[in-house]
Amino acid sequence: MSYDTTSIEAKWQAAWAEADLFLATRDARPKYYVLEMFPYPSGRIHIGHVRNYTMGDVIARYKMSCGFSVLHPMGWDAFGMPAENAAMASGGHPKEWTYRNIDTMRGQMKPLGLSIDWSREFATCDPEYYGQQQALFLDMLDAGLVYRKPAVVNWDPVDMTVLANEQVIDGKGWRSGAEVERRELTQWAFAISSMAEDLLDSLGDLENWPDKVRLMQENWIGRSRGLQMTFPLSAPVHGHDGVEIYTTRPDTLRGASFIAIAPEHPLARALAQDDAELAAFATEVRRGGTTEEALETAEKRGYDTGLTVQNPLGGTLPVWVANFVLMEYGTGAIFGCPAHDQRDLDFARKYDLPVVAAFKPYEAESFEVGAAAYVPPKTELVEYVDNPAGVHRTTGHEGVETTIDWAETQGIGEGRVQYRLRDWGLSRQRYWGCPIPVVHCPDCGVVPERKENLPVRLPDDVTFDVPGNPLDRHPTWAATACPECGADARRETDTMDTFVDSSWYFARFTAPRADKPTVAEDVDYWMNVDQYIGGVEHAILHLLYSRFFARAMNVTGHLPAKAREPFDALFTQGMVTHPAYVTRDDKGRTIYHLPEDVDLSSGTVRATGEAIEIVPAIKMSKSKLNVVDPQAIIAQFGADTARWFVLSDSPPERDFEWTPEGAAAVHKHLTRVHRLATDIARADRAPNDADAELARATARAIAEVTQGIDGFAFNKSVAKLYEFTNTLSRSDAGAQARRDAMRTLAQLMAPMVPHLAEEIWTMMGGEGFVLSAPWPEADPALLVEDSVTLPIQINGKRRSEVTVPKDMDKAGIEARVMADDAVIRALDGGAPKKLIVVPGRIVNVVV
Repeated sequence: MSYDTTSIEAKWQAAWAEADLFLATRDARPKYYVLEMFPYPSGRIHIGHVRNYTMGDVIARYKMSCGFSVLHPMGWDAFGMPAENAAMASGGHPKEWTYRNIDTMRGQMKPLGLSIDWSREFATCDPEYYGQQQALFLDMLDAGLVYRKPAVVNWDPVDMTVLANEQVIDGKGWRSGAEVERRELTQWAFAISSMAEDLLDSLGDLENWPDKVRLMQENWIGRSRGLQMTFPLSAPVHGHDGVEIYTTRPDTLRGASFIAIAPEHPLARALAQDDAELAAFATEVRRGGTTEEALETAEKRGYDTGLTVQNPLGGTLPVWVANFVLMEYGTGAIFGCPAHDQRDLDFARKYDLPVVAAFKPYEAESFEVGAAAYVPPKTELVEYVDNPAGVHRTTGHEGVETTIDWAETQGIGEGRVQYRLRDWGLSRQRYWGCPIPVVHCPDCGVVPERKENLPVRLPDDVTFDVPGNPLDRHPTWAATACPECGADARRETDTMDTFVDSSWYFARFTAPRADKPTVAEDVDYWMNVDQYIGGVEHAILHLLYSRFFARAMNVTGHLPAKAREPFDALFTQGMVTHPAYVTRDDKGRTIYHLPEDVDLSSGTVRATGEAIEIVPAIKMSKSKLNVVDPQAIIAQFGADTARWFVLSDSPPERDFEWTPEGAAAVHKHLTRVHRLATDIARADRAPNDADAELARATARAIAEVTQGIDGFAFNKSVAKLYEFTNTLSRSDAGAQARRDAMRTLAQLMAPMVPHLAEEIWTMMGGEGFVLSAPWPEADPALLVEDSVTLPIQINGKRRSEVTVPKDMDKAGIEARVMADDAVIRALDGGAPKKLIVVPGRIVNVVV
C-alpha cells in the first residue's frame, strides 16, 4: 500500500463532512472554544496562515479527543479600504472583489483538513452581521458609550478618511503612506476612556496572556498621576482668565520658562480670529504629524501670542502656540521646562527662552544643560534646586508626590490621575464599511434609526471614479424619513472603523444566525474564548478594542459578566519566513521575483538570465513575492506534510523558516510512518519480553506528547513522535503489542496529521474515527523508570549503549559492558587499558 496523500486526504475529509464531525453543539459536555484571529480576504492564503490555523486545529482536535464540546469557527474580516482600492483600480465593485476572494481562500483552507465548523461561517460585510453590529451601536448609544462631538482628527488626504492614532505610522497613513493632517470634524466616538482604569487593572488577571502583550496594553492605556493647575493670565482676553495645564512632573515647576498651547486650544482659536498670522500658523501646523513619534522628530515651531501668565513661584511666563502640543492630550496646554524635557529644550533653544534646572545629578559638583535635556528615571536620586515644596535629595517619584501635596496645600493645584488612552473615534469617510445607523433631521437633530429598520444596507450601485465617499454622492441612498417625526431627513454617510467589526465577532460565533447580536444561552455556554491565537501586531488595537467591546456588551446585556474579559488565554505565534529573490532595475529600484521564477542552481531569473540577490528569511509577504502557495505544497506532498512541518521546526512563538528541503524531509518521514503501519498490520509475531519495554515507551510518548500540546510546545510533541516512531520501528515486540503501540501513535499524531492518523487507526482495527476515540492516558506505573541507558564510548567515540537496572552496582555495569559486541570487537581478545563508569551518565572504554 502506497502513501497516496491525494486519495487518503480526500477520503477522510469527505467522511468527516458526512458525519458532521466538527459541528459545535451545546450539550452536557464541558465546552472548549478555540479561535484564531480571523483573516482579511486579501485573495490567497500562504504558509503563514497555515501555521496559524494548524496551531488552533491541534488544540481543537486534542480537546475533542479529551471529551470537550469544541467550538472552532471561521469567518472573514471583510470590510476595509483594500477592497475599495481594488475597485478603483479595476473598475469593479468591493463586494464582488471581497466575496470572490473569500471563495478562493475558503477553497485553499478546506484541503488542510481543519476541524472548523463551517456552518457558523460569516463575513463582516454580510448584512446579517453588520445589521446586528448596528443594533449593538444603538444600545451603546443609549447607554452613553457612544457620542458625537467635534474633534481634531488624523486625516489621510489620499484615502480621504479619518485614521485612529494607532493607524498613523511615522506620521503617515498606515495604508496610503501619505502624510497625515490634523482636521476638526464632527465625529462619532466610543467612550473607551471611561473604562481606562478597569482595562488597566484587569490586565493583572490575564495570567495566560504573554507578558509582552500585557505590558504593551499597560503602556498604551498609560496611567499617570500628576498635578492639574491653572496659570492666571496677566490680563483676561476673549473671556479667558487663565491657562489650565496637567503635568506629570510638577517637581520641575521651578524650571518653567514658557506656556505652550495647541493650535486647537480655545484660547488659540479666539486669538486667531483677530490675528491672521496666527491663523496661518495654525493651518500650517495641522498638516504635520500627529503621533508622539512625529512630534518628537519634527522641527519645533511656535508663535508668540504676546500674552503672559502669572507663575505661582513669582514672575510671569510667555504664552506660545506650539506645534508639538496636541489638544487631545491632557488639557491641550503645558508649561515648558527645557532643562528636563527634550522637546521643550529644542523649542527654548530655537526661540532663546530661559533654561533653568529644577534639579541636578546627585552630588554633582557642577551641572549645566547642553544639547540634551537632563531626564533621569523617577527612581533615581537627584538634588532639587530651591524646590518650593522643600524637597532636596530624593527620587523623582518622591519629588512629584511632595510637590503635589504642597500645591494642594497652597491651593494652586490638585493631584489627578489621568490616562493616555483617548476615546476611540469610529467615523470613517468610506463606503465599504458598516453604515452608522443614525439619521440627521432638520427638526429633531441626530436621531437613532429604529431597530426594526435594521440593517441599514449599503447600496450596491456606487461608483469609485472620483476620490471621496461614494455614499455622499449617491443620488438616493442618504434620503430617508426621520424615525421620530417622519419628515425628510438624511442618513449618516460615515461608516464605522473596521476595527469595530473585529471587536465582537468572537461573541457572534456563538449564535451566528440569531436575529439579535447574541443569545443568552449560547454565550453563557460558549464564552469565554478558552484559547485565542494571533499575531502580536494586534496587541494594542484589536485586543484593547475587543476588551472594551466585551465590557460594553455586558453593560448593554449582550454578554454575561464573566465575559468582560473575553479571551482567557492568548498565544501570539511567530512569523513564517522565506528568502526573497530580487534584482535591481536601471534606477537601482528593487524588483522582487516569485520563487518559481528563479533558478537557484544558477542564481538567475529564468526568463531573463539576470543575476538574483537572495534576501534571507524575511516575513512572507505578497509585496515581496516570497509567499509559498499551500495548494502547490498539498498537490506535491499532501496537507499533512504542510501541517507537520509548520509545527515541527521551532517553538510556535518564534519565527519559522519554510524550506522546500524541510517539506520533502517531512513527507519522507510520513511515508515511512505509513509503511511502518502497513508492515505492522500484516505482521504476525508472538508476544515476548520486548512487549513490556514497548509498553513503557508508549506510556512515555503519551505523557510527553500530551505535555507538549498542553504547553503549546508543539515542536516538542513532534520531536517525541519522531522518537517514538523510531522506537516502534526497531522494536522486537509481538504483533499485538506493536499494533497497540501503532494505534496509540495514530492517536498522538491525529491533532497534527489527522488524515494519516485516521488511515493508520483504521489499519490497526480502531473503531470509528480516531478523533472520536478518547485521548490516551499513560499508566503512571509504566512511567517509573527502573532502568537507564548508558552510552558506551570507545577511545572517546560513541560506539554502543547498554541498558541496565537503575540500582545496578559498578561491577555489574562493567560486566554488561564487557559483554557488549562493540566492546568485544574493539578489544579483540585483549583487556581494556581503562574502564570508567560514570553512574547514570556514561561508560568510557580505553583500548
